[in-house]
Amino acid sequence: MKAVEISSFGPPDVLRLVDRPAPVVGVGEVCIRVTASGINRPDVLQRAGHYPAPAGASDLPGLEVAGTIVSGDAAAMQAAGFKLGDRVCALVAGGGYAELCVAPVGQCLPVPAGWSDVEAASLPETLFTVWSNVFDRGRLQAGETLLVQGGTSGIGVTAIQLAKALGATVIATAGSDEKCAACLALGADHAINYKTHDFQAEALRLTQGRGVDVVLDMVAGAYVAKEVQCLADDGRLVIIAVQGGVQSEINAGLVLRKRLTITGSTLRARPVTFKAAIATSCLRVVWPLLVAGRIRAVIHSVFAPADAAKAHALMESNQHVGKIVLNWDAA
Repeated sequence: MKAVEISSFGPPDVLRLVDRPAPVVGVGEVCIRVTASGINRPDVLQRAGHYPAPAGASDLPGLEVAGTIVSGDAAAMQAAGFKLGDRVCALVAGGGYAELCVAPVGQCLPVPAGWSDVEAASLPETLFTVWSNVFDRGRLQAGETLLVQGGTSGIGVTAIQLAKALGATVIATAGSDEKCAACLALGADHAINYKTHDFQAEALRLTQGRGVDVVLDMVAGAYVAKEVQCLADDGRLVIIAVQGGVQSEINAGLVLRKRLTITGSTLRARPVTFKAAIATSCLRVVWPLLVAGRIRAVIHSVFAPADAAKAHALMESNQHVGKIVLNWDAA
C-alpha cells in the first residue's frame, strides 16, 4: 500500500509518500480501504517528535479515516452490524495516512447518508473529542452557555455546531474578524476576536456578569486563570490541548467559592472500550443531526497524499477554517 510516513522528526517536509506492507487485521478489527484521511493537530505534534504513538499503534500518523471495509473479523463485524463493502469512518490510534488502515470495529461508524468520504473523514477525531469532553466531562446541558476557544479549528467548528444543535448558547473566540464571522455563520451566538478584545471581559459582558457554564480550552497556559474568572457558579473548564503552555496559575479561592470543576483529557491512548462507548453515543445522538443537515462538514482544503507536507504547513499556519483532509483517490 501507499502511505505517508514520518521519515524523521522535524518540519513538514519530513513527510514522505512511501510503499508499506498492508496492515494485519486482528481480533475485533476491520481493514478499511481508505478514501480520505483527516489531518489533526496531534499529527503535527507527532511529526515534530512531541506526541509519540501509543504502544502497539502504527507509527504512521493519522487518527481518522473514511472508506470501505475490505476485510475483518467476521464475528465482530456481524455483532456490530457491518459487512464487507460497507462505507465507514473510523477513529484510529495511528495509521490513518495510508491506503489501508486497520480499525477496531467498535470505533467504526457508518458514513452518514448523503455525505462523501472526504466529508466523513472529518468526523471521527473531532466528534469523539467534543462528545467526550464537552458533553461527558463538561456535562453541557441545553440552556447553558459554552465558550469555545479556537472556534475555527476542526474541534471548534464541531463544538459550535453540536452545542447549538443540542440547545446551548455558544460563544467562540478566533484570531481575526474574518474567522469570527465564520464562527457566527456556523451558528455561534457570539464571537470574540481575542487579538483585539479581552475574552474574559467579553464573556462576562455577554452573559450579563453571570459567566459561562463550560469552557472548552485548547490553549491552557495563561488562559486558564482568565477562564476561571469568567466561569459561572458550578462552571466546568475542560482542557484538551496546551498550545499556550503547560504551566498555569489560578485563583484557587474562586474555584472554592464558585464550586468550579477543572478537568481535561486526551483520547488517543484510551482503551477501545472507552472509545466504543463514545461511538455508541454519537451514533444515537449525533448521527441523526448529521443526516438531517443540522451539522455539516466544514472542509477547508483537500490535498493529495504526496502533498501531505503542504497540508501540515497549512495547519501550522493557522489560516484554515475547519478541516484539512487527504484524498487517497488522488494518490
